[in-house]
Amino acid sequence: MPPVKLHEQPTYEFHYELQVQVGHLNYGGHLGHDSVVRIAHEARVHLFRLLGVAENNLGDDRTGIIMGDLVVTYAGEGFLFDKLQVDSHVGETGRSNFRMFHRFGRGETLIALVETGLIAFDYAARAIVPIPEVFRSALSRCLESRP
Repeated sequence: MPPVKLHEQPTYEFHYELQVQVGHLNYGGHLGHDSVVRIAHEARVHLFRLLGVAENNLGDDRTGIIMGDLVVTYAGEGFLFDKLQVDSHVGETGRSNFRMFHRFGRGETLIALVETGLIAFDYAARAIVPIPEVFRSALSRCLESRP
């Protein structure tokens, strides 16, 4: 089976920075795969906070998200105390789903690309639902205000 190959997005409107900590390392002494997924999650939480929403409330007090899929491709290594920048983009928005794209970098060096498929979900009804208009509007307003 050929490997999955993600490609960088033309633009990333959101940015999250952090320093690689000892708990992020694997036995090889570099950024572990589990930490890459956790850091992508952190970047999403920060992006949602910027939009005024949360993973369990996309702005309508009933719709959250569930993850439909996750793909990570690696291009480099991250090491203890490296300053990482996670650049994020929300795209491919459908009726009930959207994709988030993350680029992990250390300076100009690409470390990893992460893509997640997120689905609007009503946890009380246990059902997939349309993305709330309040979320779409918050995302549009935020994107319009970016240089």
